[in-house]
Amino acid sequence: MKSLKYMMAAGCLLTLGLSSCSDFLDVNVDPDKPNNTTAEVANRVPWIQRMFMYSAGITNYRTSMIAGVLYSTSGTHGPAAVTWNFAPGTTTSSYQTWFVETAANLNDLYNKAKAENAYHYMAVADIYHALGFMQMLDLYGEIPYTEALGNSPVPAYDDGKTIFNGCVAKLDEAIKLLSEAQPATATPLSKGDLMNGGDAQKWLKMAYGLKARFLLKLSKKAEFDPEAILDCLSKGPQSIDDNSVMPCFNSGQDVTDYLMGDPIMTNGNWNCVAYGTTQRITKYYTDLLTDMRGAGVEDPRYTKIVPAVMTNIKVVDGKVQSYDWARSKGVDCHGDCERLKAVGWNSIVAPTWAATNKDITYNIADATARDKFVSDIQKLHKTTVDGTKVKVTYQTGSVYVNSTNYAYAGDTAYVSLRSNSKLTGNQTKEENDVYWYFSTNDALNAGAVGSTGSFQTRPVSDFEIMTYHEACFIKAEVLYRKGDKSGALTAYKAGIKAHLDYMQKKLTEWQGQGYNNPDMMPMNNDAITAYMNSAAVCQNASDLKMSDIMLQKYVAMGCSLENWNDMRRFNYGAGNIADFGVVYPGMDRSVLFTGTDKLKGTSKDDPKYWPRRWRLPATLELSYNEAQALAINKHAEDTDIWSYPVWWDCATDAEYEGYLK
Repeated sequence: MKSLKYMMAAGCLLTLGLSSCSDFLDVNVDPDKPNNTTAEVANRVPWIQRMFMYSAGITNYRTSMIAGVLYSTSGTHGPAAVTWNFAPGTTTSSYQTWFVETAANLNDLYNKAKAENAYHYMAVADIYHALGFMQMLDLYGEIPYTEALGNSPVPAYDDGKTIFNGCVAKLDEAIKLLSEAQPATATPLSKGDLMNGGDAQKWLKMAYGLKARFLLKLSKKAEFDPEAILDCLSKGPQSIDDNSVMPCFNSGQDVTDYLMGDPIMTNGNWNCVAYGTTQRITKYYTDLLTDMRGAGVEDPRYTKIVPAVMTNIKVVDGKVQSYDWARSKGVDCHGDCERLKAVGWNSIVAPTWAATNKDITYNIADATARDKFVSDIQKLHKTTVDGTKVKVTYQTGSVYVNSTNYAYAGDTAYVSLRSNSKLTGNQTKEENDVYWYFSTNDALNAGAVGSTGSFQTRPVSDFEIMTYHEACFIKAEVLYRKGDKSGALTAYKAGIKAHLDYMQKKLTEWQGQGYNNPDMMPMNNDAITAYMNSAAVCQNASDLKMSDIMLQKYVAMGCSLENWNDMRRFNYGAGNIADFGVVYPGMDRSVLFTGTDKLKGTSKDDPKYWPRRWRLPATLELSYNEAQALAINKHAEDTDIWSYPVWWDCATDAEYEGYLK
């Protein structure tokens, strides 16, 4: 491991009104050169919160592709969505941003807070310690932990059990510290807390909620303790008002992260999922929003999560005058994958916009394919056929793919998740305009929208850390495991409603802030009521299945590491956990699977059939700290380490230790 560097604010750019520049540092210290001993606790926390969000956003993005929520054409990240032939570069950024940008500051925050008896700041350091190191355990299994934040350039590794117990202990200490009143001489938490406004009780509920999340990971183990989880939940979030979410902003005054060069005040998921045009929603995910439980009922969240594009555009004097919205089609990564099989797993092409009429001629030798193409395309555009050649005129205002390969022409149906920020794409637009406009000046000036974006992944979306809806779904699962189906049904329905209410609250806030994006407007309340009473939601305890609980949780968590954690706990689509059956129907290796050297299992019941962890970053740990990595796990450099379960994913310590030897 390279020696860690401190990352602290060099000015007042991110204090966001929490403190003035005159308060940022002691008057006897150069305000332009804060360091790890002079920076005040109130000025450390916003950066830790922002940088953790950035690291977690990277993690959410890349694990959401493994879990079937997202698709990408990126050669580095896309294999996680389709082929499961994982690219080495997938694993670096989460590790680097956690250790360098966040973890390196935690001890200094804790010690500085301890010196002034600022118990609540000490608790914040503990909570972020637990969040980040648990994230590292979830991803990599074994990492430097007890020596990670010391002075050694080659810290020793710890096993998963040590890391897990250490993270739980940090939460326990945070709970104790948050329960104490700070002395009047200590810095108030409100001075440095961007997320919960300094509300110690909200932080306390967050800590209990996170502890319930952590203990749930032990569901395969004999030490799994339902009562301990339920006790935590009774003290955790009790309503959407208890949600701990990071507020995010779209501002031309934003600053950029020094490692990646991305905006800091924007949502961490946006920085990865919706910064560019290569990411899209999957069919697996959209099907749950339109056909949950096979009911054929459209979820009111569907139009808020799945992006739309302007279509049937009419242009007058260079400006869009009329149009319709077309909702994105989900990319089929785990079913028949017909579109991807046709030209390649990463072949979906981003469309463009016709500022003037655009002619494209396709040469289609196969008569059946040609006839079908002509039949479909001539409904929308002027088409002429000359032998094997088909000329299509895309009229002014059309959305089209600029390629002569006819297989790409239908890719306009797959709408990018991209959403623009003031700093990166909409400099000429107002801050409450986060549409993505097709990437030409003509399109931007005309107002031709290429994507409305998605609820969790706009620059101004809240970044979810711990929510009431997650707490409800945890409770539903635990009660179901106990055999209390009636209680599980109540908690399951509460989880669905909590997520709907949370979204509605945010959508109403956006409406009040002047956004004109229809996907950022509130849902119809009657549609919410109808959905809750529909067959898409289980209405009877006797009919409730574990898959009902987990699929609704999957929808609500969306772009979140927790979906991949849950899939591992239930062995994806294997159906071999207790008597729960297949919890994630249709979740299997893609027909385009090529990762035979990464996942060597040959049957669904074999743990090594499925992705279980990430390989350590080759450019960091396996280059600079190789000996320590191999000392804890002799398989750390093996190509199939991706299929080795982490500690909490094993039923016993003996099983886990068998994977290390």
